[in-house]
Amino acid sequence: MIALQFFVSMIASLSFAVLFAAPKKELLLCGFTGAVTWLVYVIFTDLNTGTIVANLLATFALTVFARTAAAIRKNPVTVYLISGIFPLVPGAGIYYTSYYFIMNETALSGHYGMETVKVAGAIVLGIIFGFALPQSWFSALSHTFTRGSQL
Repeated sequence: MIALQFFVSMIASLSFAVLFAAPKKELLLCGFTGAVTWLVYVIFTDLNTGTIVANLLATFALTVFARTAAAIRKNPVTVYLISGIFPLVPGAGIYYTSYYFIMNETALSGHYGMETVKVAGAIVLGIIFGFALPQSWFSALSHTFTRGSQL
């Protein structure tokens, strides 16, 4: 089951990267970024951390992975970050919030709305924590891989 989720999230992220005109030679890595993000989310969800913490940790892992890929491939980090975040976006929460609001079910609308805001906040914090790491760490990786390819 996890292999199917990995594959589907990879295809979804790759499609999202195509939609937002990521460089063609980076499409496979963009898809892989989303798949890894989803895998991290599923692992932490299975460890009963809850969806908020799982989103935070998956987004942090995504940001570190995206910064590493950007340094090695010499591309902007947003190429990988934007496509990799796609599996975590709380689209269902937004839908249910709107649906229950329209159906005048204020308690359910409020519940889904708060859950969606918490997930969105966790995603933001994961990105902030990922960018709080020193750039020198990622630059060192870039230099390591560049020197290795010249040998």
